[in-house]
Amino acid sequence: MKNKFLPLAFVAALASAARILAADMEPDGKWHVHDPARPEPPIVTSGATFSQGAPAPSDAEVLFDGRGLEKWENERGGPATWRTSGDYIESVPSGNTLGGGIRTKGKWADFQLHVEWATPVPPQGTDQGRGNSGILINNMYEVQILDNYENKTYADGQAAAIYGQKPPLVNACKPPGEWQTYDILFESPRWNDKGELIKKACITVLHNGLAVQNHYELAGMTDGINPALPWQQATKYGPPHPPEVFIQLQDHKNPVRFRNIWIRSQHLGSND
Repeated sequence: MKNKFLPLAFVAALASAARILAADMEPDGKWHVHDPARPEPPIVTSGATFSQGAPAPSDAEVLFDGRGLEKWENERGGPATWRTSGDYIESVPSGNTLGGGIRTKGKWADFQLHVEWATPVPPQGTDQGRGNSGILINNMYEVQILDNYENKTYADGQAAAIYGQKPPLVNACKPPGEWQTYDILFESPRWNDKGELIKKACITVLHNGLAVQNHYELAGMTDGINPALPWQQATKYGPPHPPEVFIQLQDHKNPVRFRNIWIRSQHLGSND
């Protein structure tokens, strides 16, 4: 008679595989992080983008309007040295002396951020290698920038995705070279004095005037941008941090352009 019981070593291997599989599941538990089988968002062509080229509101702090990078620094705290031309700045591959991401010197909690961006034309590369950049918040949370105009990639990594967590509701991308807008509302996470998370970060994103993230509650950090969470690992919150956070424009070895960047936070806190 055959032994109907599995060897203990085999059972242990199955349990280990199950733990690994669970470790890279997205917050909803339906898909793996960067799962290529996850359905793509439908394509929607936006009309006139209401905020493109609009001047900053009177209560906003202008971060870039074509007149210098004095409010920015590089990832090491030195001068920001991205290429400037007219009213825009452009990322340069990190192999160049101008390369590396740039971040704001200032920090804000619970803010509204406006950014306009354009991917290279003619387009080069495919998938994640085409017009890749990102809006990084505190080097922990990312709104993806990518040229997804007739360019397929995994759903949680396309333009306007909360990278590794939540695909956009629709694909609102314009063709390469055209200016696009992000209007982002971000609510910072909070921890108590014991280091316990008491409020998750929350984000709303409009891409070219269309709502693509609707008050999404982040499950944690973005994989791959912070050493605390390696690429393609299930998200989690890192160590507690103050609600005031910096904004970073990512260098992902693609020459992406940015202009008309401003932020406002004075009236976005609690109404209590």
